[in-house]
Amino acid sequence: MKQSLVTVGWREWVLLPELGLPRIKAKVDTGAKTSCLHASYVTPFKKDDDLWVRFGMHPNQDETETLIQCEAKVFDQRSVTDSGGHSEIRFVISTHFIMGELEFPIELTLTNRDNMRYRMLLGRRAMDNRVVVNPSESYVLGKSQDDNSIQKKQEILK
Repeated sequence: MKQSLVTVGWREWVLLPELGLPRIKAKVDTGAKTSCLHASYVTPFKKDDDLWVRFGMHPNQDETETLIQCEAKVFDQRSVTDSGGHSEIRFVISTHFIMGELEFPIELTLTNRDNMRYRMLLGRRAMDNRVVVNPSESYVLGKSQDDNSIQKKQEILK
């Protein structure tokens, strides 16, 4: 039995509770294969013989003063070609993703998006068999819980 798809707009509010981030705006991008998250810097390090990254995230759209430091285990490294045709090797992390009532693990590449409007792109791989996009709508799913739920969610996920 095929699950019913959730309708989303071309941009939505999302949460990444394991990273300790507040709610952020994501552009829903059917042209992007993989999802990506803004990282103003990315520093790899070893933790218990595993490769991890520490990265800085400016969570607020059009503002770079607020900086949240995040850490995540490296899931992979991939060559990604952006919309301008430029390729770069990016670290890939896997983390818990919440958008409206949808919750699932998501793979995110890390790249500097300071010059882009949205701090996150939601790509086709994450949307596959989950959502259908209505390009004339925005924030269809609302604000995905309040920011106070981040702390509770982090405790549950640990």
